[in-house]
Amino acid sequence: MALILAVDDSPSMRKMVAFTLTGAGYQVVEAADGQEALEKAQQQHVDLVLTDQNMPRLDGLGLIRKLRADPKYKDTPILMLTTESSDLMKEAGKTAGATGWLVKPFDPARLLEVIQKVIK
Repeated sequence: MALILAVDDSPSMRKMVAFTLTGAGYQVVEAADGQEALEKAQQQHVDLVLTDQNMPRLDGLGLIRKLRADPKYKDTPILMLTTESSDLMKEAGKTAGATGWLVKPFDPARLLEVIQKVIK
């Protein structure tokens, strides 16, 4: 089953996402910020990244840019799951290389539907 990297500085949000994903049969690796996520993505290949935007050390857009610069993550689906919903921020996400955008609070069924559409 696919391995998903869930990145959020909120422990409760990471747990809710992990619970939703593992319940659907996915394996989940958690990271508390973009820097930790980058380190984990280099240690093992993940099939999809689900990241928040506003985090310490390295934010979501910074994480996406760094992952996209790595050839092995050039085509990996990266979804933003954030409270940010402005068109400007969504455009910045698209420019950085985000595959899709979901706004918190998230609907578990919608999250799974989007993941199934983009995951290889």
